[in-house]
Amino acid sequence: MQIRDLYKTYHEGDRSQRVLEGVNLEIAAGEFLAILGASGSGKSTLLNLLSGIDSPDSGRIRIDGTDITPLSDRQLTLFRRDHIGIVFQFFNLIPTLTARENITLPQELSGAGRRAAEEQADALLQQVGLGERAQTFPDKLSGGEQQRVAIARALLHEPKIVLADEPTGNLDDDTGEAVIALLLRLTREAGKTLIMATHSTEIARQADRICRIHDGALHLEPPPG
Repeated sequence: MQIRDLYKTYHEGDRSQRVLEGVNLEIAAGEFLAILGASGSGKSTLLNLLSGIDSPDSGRIRIDGTDITPLSDRQLTLFRRDHIGIVFQFFNLIPTLTARENITLPQELSGAGRRAAEEQADALLQQVGLGERAQTFPDKLSGGEQQRVAIARALLHEPKIVLADEPTGNLDDDTGEAVIALLLRLTREAGKTLIMATHSTEIARQADRICRIHDGALHLEPPPG
C-alpha cells in the first residue's frame, strides 16, 4: 500500500477542520502497522480513506497496484469486497441474524453460494472459539464473543488487508487482550496486512511499526521493543 500527499478536511457550516495534511506512507504486505493518536486526531478518517468508505480531498492511495482514489462508489465497493476486511469498534452485528448469518451476509449479498459461505463461516467460528455458537443471536453473546464474530466476518472473503478501528474500545482489558491475540494470530498465520487504529500503547508495541497522528501529520515512531 502506498499513500501519497493525502489531505482531508471536514466542513461544518462556516467551520473547516483539516484532519489529515500531506500524509505519506508505504505499508508492506504482511505488515502489522499500529496507528496511534488522541480521539479526533484522524485515525478513523485515515482507515476510512484506505478502505474507500470516504474520499480524500487530494492525494493518492494505491493498493496492490491499483489506485483506488479515482474509482466510482460501485468500483470501490467491489474492490473492498475482494481485498479488504474491516473490524469495527462497535461490532456492527445485525441483531436479528445469528452469528453464522452475520458472518455470511456480505458474501451472500455479493452472490456467493450460500452453502459454501456457511461452511467457511463454521470453520472460522471454530478458529475463533465459537464453534458451538453458530446459531446464537448477538444479544446472547458477550462483547468479546461479538467481536470474535466480527473478526470472522472480516476474514470470510480472505482479504489481503484487514483494517481494525479501535477493535478493543468496547471491551474490558482482559477480553481486549484475548481479542487482539486472536486477531494477530489469524492475520499473521495467513500473511495478511493488518492496519489498526488504537489508543493503546500496549497494543501498539506488538506491531511491526507504529505511526502517530498529530495535527494532521503522520509521524513514524522508533520500532517497538
